Amino acid sequence: MSNYHRPTKTKTSGTGGKKVSFKKKKLRNWGNEPTNAKVSQKEVRILKSVRGNLKKVKLKSALYANVVGKDGKISKVKIKKVTETLDNPHNTRQNILTKGGIIDTEIGSAKITNRVGQDGIVNAKLI
Repeated sequence: MSNYHRPTKTKTSGTGGKKVSFKKKKLRNWGNEPTNAKVSQKEVRILKSVRGNLKKVKLKSALYANVVGKDGKISKVKIKKVTETLDNPHNTRQNILTKGGIIDTEIGSAKITNRVGQDGIVNAKLI
């Protein structure tokens, strides 16, 4: 999988001429592999060094989610499984947690409201 997050580095011309590279690849445009946080029996977090001498916490596997109830109270509940993911049906089969996915918890179904692989925790809202 390509991790270079820039459009093609070739200049296009409307004449059908040869495409010529006009820029070198820069280190700042390279990305990382997707985290693909999954439901598991233990929580695993990775501390990743990022640009600017900073650290980012990435979640590899999750057991608990912070769920906001109908009354506005936040509770830490256990995740059972991923029931639906609108962006990719394969994520549902593999229990991959993504933003907008619906998870089955101890207190009912909840919708994930954050980007799990980049925040290091799972936040959800009760449906």
